[in-house]
Amino acid sequence: MRSEQRVEARSALKYISAPHKLYQTSSFQHLPHTPTTNMAELDRIPPSTTTYVIATAIIAGVSGYFLGQGASLGLFSSKEKEGWPNSYNVKVHRGSSDEEDETEEEEESEEEEGDGSELANFENNNEEVKLVLVVRTDLGMTKGKIAAQCSHATLACYKYLVANPSSSTILRRWERQGQAKIALQTKSEEEMELLQAQAISLGLCARVIQDAGRTQIASGSRTVLGVLGPKSVVDNVTGHLKLL
Repeated sequence: MRSEQRVEARSALKYISAPHKLYQTSSFQHLPHTPTTNMAELDRIPPSTTTYVIATAIIAGVSGYFLGQGASLGLFSSKEKEGWPNSYNVKVHRGSSDEEDETEEEEESEEEEGDGSELANFENNNEEVKLVLVVRTDLGMTKGKIAAQCSHATLACYKYLVANPSSSTILRRWERQGQAKIALQTKSEEEMELLQAQAISLGLCARVIQDAGRTQIASGSRTVLGVLGPKSVVDNVTGHLKLL
């Protein structure tokens, strides 16, 4: 009897001295196991294709923005580009069709004389005023030469109208309307002379440029005819010509 009481006392002391063991064995051993996701496993999951696409788009957009800002500020411009057009630092490449000998003198052209008596004022004509530049293609002029001769013809027409106040109205209209200009072609000096005669007979400003002959063509060659006046009147003279 006493031995049984001693066994029970020892068992009670064992439970009292180690309650945590009783708690573990009596409570958690019978709970169902719930699966959980480890954070380390989440870190190992590779990014999806959508994530790559979104990241690439963001990087491209940010890079494009900053590149555009840098270009607008001139950070990527070369030194030669910075000098244009203020310094006119233009290089002529060897072998180009517009290359000229640097030792040649400045090009000069001559204008025909006139008193302006042939000019009409076109007071009753409210059409657009334009300037037609008729260029001879049989002379074989380069693009640069043609541009220079057309500039001479434009200035010749302007100066001729300024020097004759009776036709100042047509000149002011041309300036006010934006100075419309068009370049056409002719293949012979004879046709150019005929066009000039027709323009003069209609009261138009018609000026022919004669080259000084210091660069490409013979001296005294007639290169460009400038005709300025109301559109319909000018078209009566040059309407059949082809564009340059």
